[in-house]
This record gives sequence, structure tokens and C-alpha cells, in this order.
Amino acid sequence: MRAAIIGAGIGGLCTAIGLARAGADVTVFERAEVLKPRGSGLSIFGNGLAALDALGAGDAVRAISGSGATASRAGQRTPDGSWLATIPAAGVGELRIVHRADLHEQLVALLPPGALRLGVAVTAVADGGRRVEFADASGTAAGEFGLTVAADGLRSAVRRSWPGDRGIRYSGYSTWRGVTDRPVDLRGEAGETWGRGLRFGLAPLADGRVYWFGVATMPEGAAIDDEFGEVRRLFGHWHAPIPELLDATDPEGVFRLPIHDLAGPLPTFRQERCVLLGDAAHAMTPDLGQGAGQAMEDAATLAALLAPFVRAGTAPTAGIDDALAEYDRLRRARTQPLARRARMLGRVAQARSAVGSGLRDAVLRATPPSALARQAAAVQHWQPPVPGAALQPAGGDQRGISGGSSASSIT
Repeated sequence: MRAAIIGAGIGGLCTAIGLARAGADVTVFERAEVLKPRGSGLSIFGNGLAALDALGAGDAVRAISGSGATASRAGQRTPDGSWLATIPAAGVGELRIVHRADLHEQLVALLPPGALRLGVAVTAVADGGRRVEFADASGTAAGEFGLTVAADGLRSAVRRSWPGDRGIRYSGYSTWRGVTDRPVDLRGEAGETWGRGLRFGLAPLADGRVYWFGVATMPEGAAIDDEFGEVRRLFGHWHAPIPELLDATDPEGVFRLPIHDLAGPLPTFRQERCVLLGDAAHAMTPDLGQGAGQAMEDAATLAALLAPFVRAGTAPTAGIDDALAEYDRLRRARTQPLARRARMLGRVAQARSAVGSGLRDAVLRATPPSALARQAAAVQHWQPPVPGAALQPAGGDQRGISGGSSASSIT
């Protein structure tokens, strides 16, 4: 099987690794001429690691990631440093913190030689995902494929042609992200601090540096002349070691990102031989720390379901179609409730009024740590489907699956 993958983000690279490992001939089309992931950290929980293991990338990612967060006291604090809630280690699981640039580099290294094509923009997906048109510095061309995976992110061009797509929506808050230039002693503590319309989070990287983020409620188009100065104004007087983290950070490496998610759940992640994956399918706010993990799950699920047919060589049409229908069913059932939960949690965490934030804090203080651990563990409970297991026929309970038109184009 020849597979086209649009986008060299985490989801696209993981998909390429998984499908290639199953025997597919993969091509990853990436518009950017150079991969330059933003300089920030990423949390990978147990479900993400299970997906990476299924893809054959787990050990490589563990080697470049830090596990210090699992040994830290974690939970939520107030700006003066007092604890609202702590999450027992059982709720954190095998949490790993990795720098995004390191993760991208490692995933690219696991691709087959020549699979990644940089500086190539996909201009159209046609014939139900069997034809991909693209352009690069030398001109335009097209290729024929057995499968197209649209992993082209939050603002997916492929999704804009999808039935039922309502676009994206602003969450009401934006986040600054940064990484310290040197190791900082976190005194065995990590997690988030919640204020009124403000949050600050921190986590240790493998080399002792610290990934941090600051969240603030603001209008979508807010203009800030001095981004790092605003971070210092909002958070510089909060509890230790937050001021120390800011002192150890190069202002040039700090960036602000408005937080968006999908405006509504899609009725399907599949149209014939084209599927959506990662943020293109289910972009969610980062409040559960599951954006990358769900993209990894998508990739592992797709690879596992398609593996028997890729290896068969003859690629029976009915089998592939059933596998893609099952991917759609499984991944919508898993990701769409998480997206709703993430958005709800973000609204609670960003409470701005004295009454709202006070009620939120009181509930956190009253919640038993064991209950918090169970909630966190439930999100991370996931295993990939077994390759070759019986698939639910496409004619079964596959609500939301659409055959689509014979062609979809993007511009």
C-alpha cells in the first residue's frame, strides 16, 4: 500500500512510522522547508507511551524524555504556594516530559529514508483520497495512493472540505510557553498554580531544565507590546520557584499561543480512503495534556487496523474499508468526549470572579486525592487494538460515517 501523509507534526510522523513498520510505502508531505518545532515541552502520559510502544518508538522517546515529574509532588496550588490538591503517583502513571524539538528529531530519525518531503504543499486531495496533488519549488505534480492521512493540524485545509466541519473556536485564553536556559531546582514539586483567570504550570525536562507555561484569559486578538514583560507582571510575584524560572528563561524563546479547539465534533473522521488524524480530527484545548497523546493513539490505532492488509500485499478493498470504518468509530468514541472534558476543565480553571474561583478552590480542597487519581488514571487507560482482530463491518453501527463524494479538494 502507498500512503500519503499530510503534515510532519507529531501525529503525521507517528503515523508514517507505524504504517512503514507494517510494510506500507509512506510519503510525508510537509509544507515547511525546515522543521522548526516551537521551543516548549510536552507531557506524554501512559496512554501516549502505550501508543508509541505499539508504533515501535517507545524506547527511543523514553531515552530523550524525563521522568522526574512522576517523583514530584504534583497537583494544583494557589499563587501564594499553598496546595489546593495533590495527585498521588498512581494518577500520574508513567508520565514523561520531553522537549518538542527533541521529540520531532527522534521521530524523524525513525522514518524510512526519503519518506519525508519538506517544502511540498498539498494543494488537493481527490478521488476519495486516492489522488494527491502537490506543489514544490520545481512545480506541480500528483501521485496515486491507497490511503491519504490528513494530519495537517488545527487549521487543516483538508478538514475545511469535510461534511459537518464547523471550524475552530477561541477558548477565551492564551498561553505563553518557555523553557529555562539552565537547570532549576523545583524542590520536588511540579504541577499547576491557579489564580483568577490565570494559571502557571511547570515540569522538569530530562536535563534539569524546566518547561513552563503561563495562561491568561484575554480577548482573542489581544495585542501585547512586551510579551515577556507581561508574563513577569502577571506571574513574577507568585510563589517560588516561579520568579526563578522566569529569571532563568531567555525572553526571546518565549511565545504566546491563542488556544483554540474544534467548534463542534465532526460526524466522521473518514471519507473513503482519506482520514483525519490528530488536531485535524479532534483539536482540543491542552487542559488534559492529551493533544499529542491522542494523535499518538490515532496513529497506533490506524497502523494496527491496517497492518494485516498492508502485509497481505494485495490490499483487499473490503478489508481496508472496514479497517478505516473501525478507525473512525474507535477514535471518535475516544477523542470527542475528551475534547468536551478538556474544554470544561479549562473553563473551570480559568474562573475569574472571586465567587467562581473560590468555589473552584473549595471543591478541589474537598476532593479526596484518591478520587483525583482515579479521574486522571481513567483518561490514560488505553491500549491499541490487536492487529488482525475481527472488525465491525462497515454496515454495522457506524453512525457518522459517510461515504462522501468521489472527490474532495482543498485550496
